[in-house]
Amino acid sequence: MNWQSLVDNRQRFFWVLQVAGWIGYALVNYIGSKVFEMRDIYVFVIVLNAYAGCLMTVPLRYMYRKAWNASPWVLMLVVFSASYVTGTLWAVVQKFNLWEIYRHGYRPNEWFYYFQQGLDSVYIILCWSGLYFGIKYYQLLQSERQKALKATTMAHEAQLKMLRYQLNPHFLFNTLNAISTLILVKENKDANLMVSKLSDFLRYTLNTDPIKKVPLEQEIHALMLYLEIERVRFDERLKVTVEVSSEAKNALVPSLILQPIIENSIKYAIAHLAEGGEIDIKAQVFANELLLEVGDNGPGTELLNGQLVNAQGVGIANTKDRLKTLYENNYSFVLSDNTPSGLKVNLRVPFEKAMKK
Repeated sequence: MNWQSLVDNRQRFFWVLQVAGWIGYALVNYIGSKVFEMRDIYVFVIVLNAYAGCLMTVPLRYMYRKAWNASPWVLMLVVFSASYVTGTLWAVVQKFNLWEIYRHGYRPNEWFYYFQQGLDSVYIILCWSGLYFGIKYYQLLQSERQKALKATTMAHEAQLKMLRYQLNPHFLFNTLNAISTLILVKENKDANLMVSKLSDFLRYTLNTDPIKKVPLEQEIHALMLYLEIERVRFDERLKVTVEVSSEAKNALVPSLILQPIIENSIKYAIAHLAEGGEIDIKAQVFANELLLEVGDNGPGTELLNGQLVNAQGVGIANTKDRLKTLYENNYSFVLSDNTPSGLKVNLRVPFEKAMKK
């Protein structure tokens, strides 16, 4: 059992602290008895006093729980009253143990001597009460923090899912339009092949949790499924080169993070070139960071401070939002002119190595 599970189990946590606290009280008194050279029989007095204190403070717990939701003044009145009564009774028990065991049955002349000099015991019970409320408030604070963290995590996950699922209809719309076009021009074989490839790609997207990160090798495989769909449309006009270092293959990346970038390259670059075009995908690890690059040889576009001037669609915006949500400020997303022509997208994210199964 770890410490956190012990703290979460309030019933068990109380008894652990209760027993440990009174054992500590007994040890302190034992050390004091050695300093003042008390007889060995005084150890029994110490044990009985600690045992009595342990038993007499247990009802305070249930009393305080009953008064927990009362107003502050009522709660303070209950705490001081209960601590005074319990401390006084405990002082009586301590004197009785001292006189019966250590002083061999000594009896005071008057009964009220049992109640004298009991403030020390009252102070100890007040300290016990203070610790009880302090620990209880700490547990409540931790519980509220966990609830807030859980709510933040759920909102975070919902946002990521929304961004990922917003891309799927966008891609699906474009692909179905392409299939419709193929059917209209009676390219039924190509249309059937495209539907088959689309089915494989959608099966992958449905089986992949948009919250979890996947190895880059798996991400590249998903991109190849997507590009097989596009090759049905463009045939030999679409060329793709992939250069991924062996170390980068095991890097974790958000699932389908590159797909909207590739889609933009096809839509705004390859589709506008009569002779077709080429898309280059590169990945490497440098200085404990994963560097991703997607470039095309299309006509390019107008950029201002690394941003698209006439940005349309949701692909680039959603990709940046996903990166912002996942990595906060620990990432970069840069658009630049490719050489000799086209657009280049550079991504930099922290390198996280995938665990081998």
